[in-house]
Amino acid sequence: MRTSKSITLTLGKQQQVLDSLVSSGEYDSASEAVRAALRALARERDAVNTIWREKVREALEDPRPHVPAEKVFADLRAFHDEQVKADTRGA
Repeated sequence: MRTSKSITLTLGKQQQVLDSLVSSGEYDSASEAVRAALRALARERDAVNTIWREKVREALEDPRPHVPAEKVFADLRAFHDEQVKADTRGA
């Protein structure tokens, strides 16, 4: 039983890249190149997810006290106001 499915892709500018990969002999067919690209995309997605999970874990384990959202936003507004003043003085 066939587990794959034929699809049609409209690549635009990427068509040249695909054609080059196949014509160079790096890949035997467009399908092989696209499958390799999808595997690379899956690896990238997994790596990014791993990084984000680690960052969340680090944040949750951070021993520093929590900062209330109101203070964070007040500090951001003050910082933004200072930046705007600096920009208008320099203009």
